[in-house]
Amino acid sequence: MPEFDVVELPETDHVTAGGTAPEFTRPLVDEEFWEDRSLSEIVDGPTLLVFHPMDGAFQTTYVYNEIDDRGWSDRLPVYGVSISSPYEHKDLLAERGEGVKVFSDPSAEVIESYGVAHDIDGMAGVTEARPAVFLLDDDRVVRYAWVGSEHPSFPDYDAVESAIDDLLE
Repeated sequence: MPEFDVVELPETDHVTAGGTAPEFTRPLVDEEFWEDRSLSEIVDGPTLLVFHPMDGAFQTTYVYNEIDDRGWSDRLPVYGVSISSPYEHKDLLAERGEGVKVFSDPSAEVIESYGVAHDIDGMAGVTEARPAVFLLDDDRVVRYAWVGSEHPSFPDYDAVESAIDDLLE
């Protein structure tokens, strides 16, 4: 039994399957460096966007461990998005997220544009991403969307993998 409360999150008007993923430009971090990149620059085929809480949060650790275990980044580009800084992303990627790159969105503007913002209880003015997964095709059309409705929550990894399989066929 977890030693924390599961909190139901309020409804959100998030990006859904069939819609176009909102464009943005943010620092994109890999294990070696970062540079500003736009979503339209990096999407040239099926792409997985994974929104997650701050680096170091246990949910983030579990999500990236699952991505590694399933080898998703060997099959298609996988990009994370969180409010953490590029320095924190470099530390995260040094430990997990093999082949993944992560966008740094400290202002939470991208997170808000996707409708996945979550105000952290007890931290005035701090917004982070609720866990969310968006599978995009080469035109940035969302083919699969999952957004957490409680904190903590995790995607149905088998459903995500099935959506990846369907898109890559």
